[in-house]
Amino acid sequence: MNYNLIFTDSYKKRASRFAKQHPELKEQYKKTLLLLAQNPHHPSLRLHPLKGKLAALHSVSINLSYRITLEMIISEKQIVLVNVGSHEES
Repeated sequence: MNYNLIFTDSYKKRASRFAKQHPELKEQYKKTLLLLAQNPHHPSLRLHPLKGKLAALHSVSINLSYRITLEMIISEKQIVLVNVGSHEES
């Protein structure tokens, strides 16, 4: 069963900025989103809860340096995308 990815306006702005800064990651980013919608628990995404000020969020990996932070609403089969960037930026 697929999950519904929710692209907020603030996420769209961040994703656009990320795409301009990292055009070489376009295919990896798209693959990450497709896999996230199909199965957020797939091992290659390395889904994990965040700590500290981001404790309400989860993260999935685009690659070793970049991630997407997200809010998961499992009961509704929805995933709200919050931010995309490096581990240091989030």
